Amino acid sequence: MAGKVGAMKKKTWLRAEVGASRAIACLVLLALWQAIALSGLFFQDVVPSIDRVLFAFWSVLADPLFYRNLGVTFGEMLVSLAVGCSTGLAAGLALGGSPFLSRAYEHFLHYLGSAPKIIFFPLMILWFGVGPGSKVGMGVISCFFPVAISVAAGMRAVNPVWIRVGRSFRASPLQMVTKVYLPAMRTPILNGFRLGVGVAIIGVLLAETKLSNQGLGFMVMQSYSRFDMPRMYALLIIVIAMAVAFNTLAMRLAGSKP
Repeated sequence: MAGKVGAMKKKTWLRAEVGASRAIACLVLLALWQAIALSGLFFQDVVPSIDRVLFAFWSVLADPLFYRNLGVTFGEMLVSLAVGCSTGLAAGLALGGSPFLSRAYEHFLHYLGSAPKIIFFPLMILWFGVGPGSKVGMGVISCFFPVAISVAAGMRAVNPVWIRVGRSFRASPLQMVTKVYLPAMRTPILNGFRLGVGVAIIGVLLAETKLSNQGLGFMVMQSYSRFDMPRMYALLIIVIAMAVAFNTLAMRLAGSKP
């Protein structure tokens, strides 16, 4: 009992130390930013002071157009994740469950997965137009590859004993997937989803910065074109916060802690 209490206290102290370390790092970065802003090393407004960024941050939150564009980006991200994760899961199950399909196609999956996805954006525009469809397409192809690769690798790591037990009970292919493979691959699947979330967000926002008239990526580029640097930095903070929130949720689902 005393050992458990000591371990809990040690864990609590470790969490407190990690939190304090993170807080100190944030304060140091803010102080460094403010020092650079006041030093005059850069052109005016290239590195605005913290108070100007905060003022722009609150003005962005008070702007109704921000929420309209936020809704567009959020919707594109959700559709991208739904389509990309589901198709990636199906492809990973097919590749991991079939040695023939794995040998025939998995190498191509790895090759295409490592290619920069922005090169596919002209194709997305041709296929889906300049509206939200092309941004969703970029998010889907960005999300698909890490999910498919992670699921395929996870299937091959499933304990063969569990597979033999399922087959000994004459489980159907659907039952093998739902009762054996998916429960055994919870961590690889959720880690794949976590990676897919990150790259899907990048794909959607990158597409919005290239060709769009709505969305958070469009607002960032609009602020840049007007040289409204405080507003641009405020929007970047919001985008980073969204990415952190998605990533934290994925990590919680995977059973790990950020």
